[in-house]
Parts: sequence; C-alpha cells; structure tokens
Amino acid sequence: MNSTIKQKIAHQWDLTPAQAVALQKRLRDMLVLEDRYREICCVAGVDVGFEQGGSITRAAVTLLAFPSLKPLEKVLARTATRFPYIPGLLSFRELPAVLEALALLKTRPDLLLCDGQGYAHPRRFGIACHLGLLTQIPSIGVAKSRLIGQYVEPLNEKGACSPLMHGEEVIGAILRTRKGVKPLYVSAGHLISLSSSIRFVMGCITGYRLPETTRSAHQLASLHSEADAAA
Repeated sequence: MNSTIKQKIAHQWDLTPAQAVALQKRLRDMLVLEDRYREICCVAGVDVGFEQGGSITRAAVTLLAFPSLKPLEKVLARTATRFPYIPGLLSFRELPAVLEALALLKTRPDLLLCDGQGYAHPRRFGIACHLGLLTQIPSIGVAKSRLIGQYVEPLNEKGACSPLMHGEEVIGAILRTRKGVKPLYVSAGHLISLSSSIRFVMGCITGYRLPETTRSAHQLASLHSEADAAA
C-alpha cells in the first residue's frame, strides 16, 4: 500500500475455505463496534466485479467529499482471482483487488462504505468488517439483500429503520432510504457503531435508493466493463 493507506493487519490469502472460516473467527474478536472515528471529511465507496469468466477481479473505488458528496478521486484495480465463490467468504475473493485499488488513492478515506455485509454475517465478519480491520479505517456494510437475521418491515418513509435480529442479538438495521423503495441492510464494520452507520448511510443518500458512494463506484466499474466488452 502507499503512504496514504497502510495495511495495519496482514494475513495470507492462499487459504482453503476451512482455513478462511477459522481466520474469520479469530479476526472477529478484534472488531471495535463503537465510534472511534474523528471528523469525517471524505467517504469511499467500493464496487467489485469480475472479468474473463471470473478469473480477473475488478475493484472500483471512488472517493467523495462529505457531506457535499463531491467527487474527489476514482481508481480501478484488477487482480487475478484467487478464491472460489463461496457465500459467507466473499471477502477472501474480493479484497485483494480492493486493497490494490485503495493503494492507488492519493487521499486516505475517513470512512469506507462497502457494498456487502458488515457484522450482519453468520460469523459476524462480513467484507466491511474484514476491510475495516485490515486498513483500520472505519467501515460500514451496506447490502442490498439479507444474509441472515429476522426483522419487522420498516415504515414506508425515508429514514425509517428497524433492527435486524439474529436470535436475541441486534446485528444490523433495515433502512429505507427513500419512500416506496426496498430497504437496505446496514451493519457496522469496524470502528463505528450501528447508530452512526445508519446516520452516515443516510448522509450519503441523494435521490436514489443506494448511497452515492455505491452508485459512483458501480458506475465506474460498469464503464470499464462495457469498454472491455467492446474492445
């Protein structure tokens, strides 16, 4: 990584699925699910896709000023895919490329919004937890679908939310970012609380269901994907 974003914790990526599960269980004990951030002036969104039949992982990262959401930087990285598609272990497949992309940024993000799960994960260690822990940057999981848990549908109004429960534990929140749209599944990743996670996600909402961080990163990744297909 560059001098702006240094990886604070490292581990091997050449793991079997069983080894990856064991690592998740060890690393989750290092998570901090309370507010440990300073002023949030820029937020980063991450989108990951695949090329050449899944053999290449493509990670797009966009950096936006906060709270204006003005675009600051856009970077893209491609790496060889080293891990199979296994639900619950997606971070081992996607993060090597994401870390490469983050290393290209000139400015260190104050907050990471990940398109995926944080604490709302079977082993309480989704991609937002994993990325936040490795970089020691506060992180939030913002997923479009539920992985685990039960909930009561939130009211049909902007900003309405309800707890996502797994047994007796609150593992995240169901957040409706706009009236009349499907809610998002928000959970803390690392160095931030659930309540602050909800607040920052809403702070990144413009006129769409998804936060602008996710939208901008997806647009960047899609543009390059279309260019590759046309080449």
